[in-house]
Amino acid sequence: MIAGAAVLMTVVLPAAASDGVVTIKSGYSVAETVARIKKDVLKKGIMFFGVIDQAKLGNKAGNDVSPSRLVMFGNPALGTTFITSNPEAGLDWPVRVLVYQTPDGQVYAAYSDFDRIAKRHGITDRQAQFKMATEVIQSVTSSIRKN
Repeated sequence: MIAGAAVLMTVVLPAAASDGVVTIKSGYSVAETVARIKKDVLKKGIMFFGVIDQAKLGNKAGNDVSPSRLVMFGNPALGTTFITSNPEAGLDWPVRVLVYQTPDGQVYAAYSDFDRIAKRHGITDRQAQFKMATEVIQSVTSSIRKN
């Protein structure tokens, strides 16, 4: 039972300790993780805005940056409803998923927790939309977990 609690804590605490950031371990390289996210987003009919290769930009600027790419996508019909409640919610839309590699070679995908976004912007009239956004991001990121 104690071992089970320890395992549960290692799963729950990183998300809680990261101040509203949900982090998922990928079973693939950075490039493959990005490709899988993009494929799933497009398959769902979600608008894909692009990818910023942060490592490429940083390395070109003289910084030693590990592989890191910011993936941006969203559904304007859903995402802009948050902006109608509070224009500052535009800071968190479109959806962004950071795919990065740690020094030990592990690859992760991280995104902002939608409940935290709602609280951050004081949005209380869009619970159903935030729930839907959470379900979508969980579905999209499930494509990077190796079976």
